[in-house]
Amino acid sequence: MILGKKNREEPDLNMTPLIDVVFLLLIFFMVSTSFDRDAELNIELPQASGKTSPTKKFTLEISIDNKGRYFVNKKRIKDEKITTLMSAIELTLGNHKDPKLIISADRKTPHEAVIRAMDAASKMGLKNLTFSARQAAE
Repeated sequence: MILGKKNREEPDLNMTPLIDVVFLLLIFFMVSTSFDRDAELNIELPQASGKTSPTKKFTLEISIDNKGRYFVNKKRIKDEKITTLMSAIELTLGNHKDPKLIISADRKTPHEAVIRAMDAASKMGLKNLTFSARQAAE
C-alpha cells in the first residue's frame, strides 16, 4: 500500500514572545543594577596662606553654621529668611558706612545659605566683601 506523500510545511517560529522575554530581561537587569557612588564629585575647600591685614574699618561678620543658620557678629538670628538677615545687618551696622564684611561659612554649609548672605549684602549696598578661610598648616 502506497500512501500519498504528505506536504510537510516548515514550522513557523513566532519571534514576538522571544522579543518580549528579551526586553523583560533587559528591563529587569537595568532596574536591579546598583551603580557605584565612586563617581561623585569630592570638593575640598582651599586653605589660605596669606596673613590678615589690620584694618580700622568697622567689621561685620556673617557666620553660617553647617545647618545654614546665620550669626551676625556672633549673635544668632531667629530664622534663615533674607529679610531677617538684612534686618540684623542693618541693626548691627548702625551708622557705620562701608564696613568690611566677612562671610565665614562652615565647610558643610549649604551653598544656598552662602548665596543668600551675599545677596543680602548686595541688597544692603555692602561692597567690601571677604570670605574667611582657615590658615594653612605650614
